[in-house]
Amino acid sequence: MAAFAILKLVLVISLFHFSSAARNLAETSDQNQMQFQYHNGPLLTGKLSVNLIWYGRFTPSQRAIVSDFLTSLSKPTADQPSVATWWKSIEKYYHLSKKPTSSLALSLGTQVLDENYSLGKSLTSRQIQQLASKGAQNYGINVVLTSSDVLVDGFCMNSCGTHGSSNGGSQIRGSKTNKFAYIWVGNSETQCPGQCAWPFHQPIYGPQSPPLVTPNNDVGLDGMVINLASLLAGTVTNPFGNGYFQGPKDAPLEASSACPGVYGKGSYPGYAGDLLVDPTTGASYNAHGSNGKKYLLPALYDPSTSACSTLV
Repeated sequence: MAAFAILKLVLVISLFHFSSAARNLAETSDQNQMQFQYHNGPLLTGKLSVNLIWYGRFTPSQRAIVSDFLTSLSKPTADQPSVATWWKSIEKYYHLSKKPTSSLALSLGTQVLDENYSLGKSLTSRQIQQLASKGAQNYGINVVLTSSDVLVDGFCMNSCGTHGSSNGGSQIRGSKTNKFAYIWVGNSETQCPGQCAWPFHQPIYGPQSPPLVTPNNDVGLDGMVINLASLLAGTVTNPFGNGYFQGPKDAPLEASSACPGVYGKGSYPGYAGDLLVDPTTGASYNAHGSNGKKYLLPALYDPSTSACSTLV
């Protein structure tokens, strides 16, 4: 198994340990000082399915929050800004790679339910890979989602999720070996929402501000969407550890994690930025999705401007 990126704790590590960087990215001209580089490796291309492995207990409405988000990536909505608009900005990485590649098109694939905790309620990274292999391995990205009562090595201590690749299945376009890409994200609602579900929960450390109201009325799942979005951006632009990233290869800052804690213009440590607010529910969001859903999505690093780009 090769795990190329760990999504650091949104608050404790990404926001506060990199708080000066976040402030620079969001507010100052130091944005262009980031040494974000392309390391000449392959990016994911072509038509890929995103397959979901639900490990533990999730309600149908919780599963719909994630599946509708993934459907929204390739399904523009009349209401703007949209999830599809957010995802389209990833195309800049492909244009700047200066390599002949086909376009990337993601679609929601198969969904596997493991509600009986087949591997128990305490998982290692190797078991995460084992679960990821349950999804279709041909031309896809397999996403393991663990419920709030499942412990995973490193979860809440140094990560909110990871992405990597593993041998098996048909060759991913752009790779010289047979590999499939995978992502793991945990539901932090009962374990560490102040770390992995900010800004929808009071942070444990650092600047204290009231938590925002979630757009889908679920702190854990709305937090998972944020982390999934970040890891998905990192997966397609740095799938095998030699694509786009900043810093050391074993702890890279990628397309989204290079912009920690930034969700809207005017953001700074402890403040997510100027967001849209639903007049009825008071929920904060920055993207419209399928089936009337709203989401809060992280900023993406724009390689053409050397700055973090937000939807609002």
